[in-house]
Amino acid sequence: MEILKYAYQHPLFEKEDLEKIFAAHEKIQVSKGEFLLKKDQVLNQFYILEEGLVRTFLYDYEGNEITTGFSGKNEVVIEVASIFQRIPSQEYIQCLTDCVLWKLDYDGFQELFHQIPAFREWGRAWMAFELYLSKKRATEMITEPAKSRYLHLMKDKPQIIQQAPLKFIASYLGVTDTSLSRIRKEIINE
Repeated sequence: MEILKYAYQHPLFEKEDLEKIFAAHEKIQVSKGEFLLKKDQVLNQFYILEEGLVRTFLYDYEGNEITTGFSGKNEVVIEVASIFQRIPSQEYIQCLTDCVLWKLDYDGFQELFHQIPAFREWGRAWMAFELYLSKKRATEMITEPAKSRYLHLMKDKPQIIQQAPLKFIASYLGVTDTSLSRIRKEIINE
């Protein structure tokens, strides 16, 4: 339950609120390579990741696999448009390692959302922060060279550097595998 205490931090939560929220989650284990979501499915739950690494990806117009995100320990795993707009996803969510997750299904989420005002506030704060991170990433992809983006990733998300295959990291950074190898060599030689 420590992971849920970590994930649901908000000053408005009362002890009883957290007990209801924690009780609505189910602990599951998912094996490396398994999918939590595939294209054209509607996501019916979100997850809090206790252990492991998850990747989100899609295929571009030429059929190339593009990594759009990673979720690591203590993070929420979700495809926002699919779960909240109830539309089929364009993305895939796949476990890159064996994972331990806490699952909250859509109906349980809706029930908590309507019953607990602090849960709504937590959700708004979480969504605002995720929007900020998305905007920051989009801006960095345009304004910063790949080496700087890689150094940020090393500093901010070491789990990705340690556990994700290089081809997925390269795709996420918007560079080729060869370019990423060159960047890594430069950093080692500095």
